[in-house]
Amino acid sequence: MSIRTLGVALIGAALLSIGPAASANAGSLAFFHLPSKNIGCVYDGSSLRCDVNQFTNPRPPRPKSCDLDWGNAFNLRATGHAGRLCVGDTAVDPRSPTLGYGKTWSRGGFTCKASTAGLRCTNRSGHGFFLSRSSQRLF
Repeated sequence: MSIRTLGVALIGAALLSIGPAASANAGSLAFFHLPSKNIGCVYDGSSLRCDVNQFTNPRPPRPKSCDLDWGNAFNLRATGHAGRLCVGDTAVDPRSPTLGYGKTWSRGGFTCKASTAGLRCTNRSGHGFFLSRSSQRLF
């Protein structure tokens, strides 16, 4: 499998892991990553997924229903609380645009603010997550 084919496969897998609305909004896909390249996100027009490649704090217990990677992928819909995802791919694409520290990304009711401390993303309800190498908090 070529690197290009692998990249397309990862994007397709990202669409599947974000949710069923992704295929209807494929033209709305937007990726970004932080300068560290340790945190990356994909927006599909209806939800936002952000992943942390490496982190130092312990992972939460893996649900019995999860046979894939657990604890490093986070999902946020337009309203409601954020959640962790059971996934076999990643939203971190170092080729995607960089969201510089001190910068804000906004689209579809989502707002993400990058800082040297980490990434804080919220939805219209004010719920979201804070992600860094040392901490991942859902609120």
